[in-house]
Amino acid sequence: MTRRFRLTAAALAVVGMLSLAGCGNNDPLNSDAQAGTSEAIVVGSQDYYSNEIVAEIYAQSLESAGYTVDRQYRIGQREVYLPEIEAGKIDLFPEYTGNLLQYWKPDTTARLSDDVYAELVEATPDGLKVLDQAPATDQDSYVVTREFAEKWNLSSIEDLAKVTDPVILGGSSELETRPYGPKGLQETYAVPVSFTPIEGEGGPLTIKALLENSIQLADISTASPQIKANDLVTLDDPKGLFLASNLVPLASDRLDDQAIALVNKIDALMTPNELLEMNVRSTTEQKPASAIAADWIKEKNL
Repeated sequence: MTRRFRLTAAALAVVGMLSLAGCGNNDPLNSDAQAGTSEAIVVGSQDYYSNEIVAEIYAQSLESAGYTVDRQYRIGQREVYLPEIEAGKIDLFPEYTGNLLQYWKPDTTARLSDDVYAELVEATPDGLKVLDQAPATDQDSYVVTREFAEKWNLSSIEDLAKVTDPVILGGSSELETRPYGPKGLQETYAVPVSFTPIEGEGGPLTIKALLENSIQLADISTASPQIKANDLVTLDDPKGLFLASNLVPLASDRLDDQAIALVNKIDALMTPNELLEMNVRSTTEQKPASAIAADWIKEKNL
């Protein structure tokens, strides 16, 4: 009896193994069988604190909605991560409209936000899509001190035309010959300026020169924490001297409608000041991206 029981059990085990082998394509643990939203959504980011914070907001929000997320952060420059996205290895990535458009369409003449976004939608390769752009930007801008803005009643670059004192523009040496440098200011806004080279791309030396009135105008990114820390005023650019670069999610076709709706909701809430505030917290409080993202999500009731 014992021998027959053992033989029967062994036979059943073999049959069970064969049955599993025959149904291998239905095994939920078989990676070849997984598809669509059952797989982890791979969220990536640039090697930049601001970009990583936004990526983490996407990731945490998707996880709260029941998705599995694989984080691939701090990948590097656009030349490194875009081929990975185009190859289908990354599903969601915070990008910037103007810079992304120039990567795919270097000869673009679009400058204003809506024009840039429209061209970007057309230029995006098959298999990918750009979702809704956010009001938040991370792009070049001209800034002045609060005192200088109030003295001359400045809110936009074109207002500089009414300044009767000499205006000195300070920035990296490359700024002098860039399209939005002194020549662009004169041609686009009829604003004459002299130029002083200051190395550091809007860093401490530029801020120091601005606050000491050695220069009156500086090229600083719209998302730089230095703007809030020093109570600087970013001048509007109604004629598109600078290439508009709004925050925009770049997504693969694997994102379903629910995930897309969630990410679009996040971006709609991402104003220039929201992005700036998170960047300030990253630099002044030295908090990790995950903590800043969690606080923002809680504040917005997402």
